[in-house]
Amino acid sequence: MAKIKTAIKKLDEFNDLIVEPEPIDQFIKWYQEAIKFKVDQPDAMYLSTAGLSGQPSGRIVLLKKVNNKGFVFFTNYLSFKGNEISLNPFVSLNFHWKEIERQVRILGKASKVPKKESDDYFNTRTIESQVSAIISEQSSVVPGRQYLENNVREFIKKNNGKTIKRPGYWGGYRIKPFQFEFWQGREHRLHDRIQYRLEKGKWMTERLAP
Repeated sequence: MAKIKTAIKKLDEFNDLIVEPEPIDQFIKWYQEAIKFKVDQPDAMYLSTAGLSGQPSGRIVLLKKVNNKGFVFFTNYLSFKGNEISLNPFVSLNFHWKEIERQVRILGKASKVPKKESDDYFNTRTIESQVSAIISEQSSVVPGRQYLENNVREFIKKNNGKTIKRPGYWGGYRIKPFQFEFWQGREHRLHDRIQYRLEKGKWMTERLAP
């Protein structure tokens, strides 16, 4: 922890004069620093969705890819979050890297990634994870765990030796951001908060009060 605290002292200066012009570049810089300082699960992101009722719901998902196109995660398209995204694609993400006193909040619009991108990622997963993705009717009510375990055994028995293909109801979403907030903890709760807003195709930066 002492080493982490030392790192925080080196990282604590953060203002709108030193940020990267593009927020994705700023995010990748912070993300790499989170990995460098061994933050626990730096790829864990809190995804919030809301259906037509407007009632928000949230859960932790894992970031699998980030570039100038957006943030990618994978899930069952028929899950609760998948159904909400189909009704309302506007979502939010939150990364909390407690060890280095940083958060990143992102607003964006979700859409499915191309099928090939989902296929390519599915093929990197372990056989066990592939089977789980296929047999699980995610978010639906089931009789019990035994029901799920029986489905796994039955699937393996029927498909022993066969190549497992990604089911059409499972794949990736890409979240294209239009707003970011980078939060850096500082002493006496006088935190640094830098916001990026997309206006007419250009990113604008501004400081927010803590």
